[in-house]
Amino acid sequence: MSKSTRRIAYETLYDITHDGAYANLALKNHLQGLDKQQADFIGALVYETLDNLIYIDYLLDFFVKGKVKSSLKTILRMGICQILFMNVPQNAACNESVQLSKEIGKGALSGFVNGVMRNFCRNLDNLPGLPKNDRERLSIKYSYPMYIVDEYIERFGVEKAENILSYRQKHSMTLRTVSPFTVPMLKSELDKRNIKYEDSEYFDNTLKLLNGIDLSNEPLFSEGKITVQSQSAMTVCKICNVKDGYYVLDACAAPGGKTAYISELMNNTGKIYAWELHEHRKQIMDKTLDRLGVKNAVTLCHDATKYYADFKEKFDVVLVDAPCSGLGVTGKSDVKYTKSSEIISEIAKIQKDILDCCSSYVKKGGTLIYSTCTISQRENEDVYKWFLEAHKDFIYDEIEKYLPDKMKSCAREGMIQLIPALNKTEGFFIARFIRK
Repeated sequence: MSKSTRRIAYETLYDITHDGAYANLALKNHLQGLDKQQADFIGALVYETLDNLIYIDYLLDFFVKGKVKSSLKTILRMGICQILFMNVPQNAACNESVQLSKEIGKGALSGFVNGVMRNFCRNLDNLPGLPKNDRERLSIKYSYPMYIVDEYIERFGVEKAENILSYRQKHSMTLRTVSPFTVPMLKSELDKRNIKYEDSEYFDNTLKLLNGIDLSNEPLFSEGKITVQSQSAMTVCKICNVKDGYYVLDACAAPGGKTAYISELMNNTGKIYAWELHEHRKQIMDKTLDRLGVKNAVTLCHDATKYYADFKEKFDVVLVDAPCSGLGVTGKSDVKYTKSSEIISEIAKIQKDILDCCSSYVKKGGTLIYSTCTISQRENEDVYKWFLEAHKDFIYDEIEKYLPDKMKSCAREGMIQLIPALNKTEGFFIARFIRK
């Protein structure tokens, strides 16, 4: 007997919230072999529930007294999400929740599920209000942990923090064309298949798909004519300002997207050393670079926090796209629940260790790029300030001249913080330093 659509959604969400699975990997695992309509509904239900998890749990606390089993809580979370955020009729959401409790072997408690859902529906016009305190209100309303809310309020003020927290970017897919394949060629291919797209805000070699495509069965992808890359990630590569024949180090390179684009910007000349700590991720990177026709890259399993004397002052450009909290990546709703203030402090220390080592690989007059995909000040501006203080042989470089025109006003003192709500990109931080 095949599993119902909601049973698959339930198992995916349970894996993420109870067992700590990454949302994208859990979905990939559970959606194998499903048709597009079924997969799209499951993906939407899982991500909508995660996007609004703290608010949903806040409401549940008013309708459920005492501790609830994780399995039943997952069912109730999904049921409330469908009613509040997915326009599923109340009766359908209630009935499906009851049926799901039976399907997972909790039939004896189906009456409890039915009671909670029916009570919730009866009180839709009388749901509990939000706290008056700005911190608690923003945390609950937009489902962000308190430590993130506190930092945003301190940095940006309540109004701007709310603007940032409230932003929900459409889950679109950004495709970069790989030379000599062009955007007009890509548009022609998509038009033939009636796949909807829109032009990108910043780069003329990218398109944004309004709905995703199955890359595993996409000839343009397998043939290396297109790849998935955000405009923020492309901005990092552009700021490297590489030239033909350069020696470049990409110190934290996997899965290889930035290495591949830097190679294209260098016309496959010079040499790029692409480092990755873990062998399995290096293998993924090797496949990416091979698919995209990269000929000038050497991939190595190296720990970027360790000093390698052979590379001292060897490179024209060193890119440290550092491991980070990932809090700027849109479409990864689970990330904000898996991090903590303590974890971010630990990550910032690792970032400093990597910069300490990798800065020694920059030639005199060469360039060091530091980037993250987060909005966390401790991982971004604080690391930037620490680096300039600790390394007097480096100065920041005016970053504006390497940016798309629409981004220039966001830059200052050799750095830029991209914010999804303001820039319509993923939340990246990028800094550019020059060795004197």
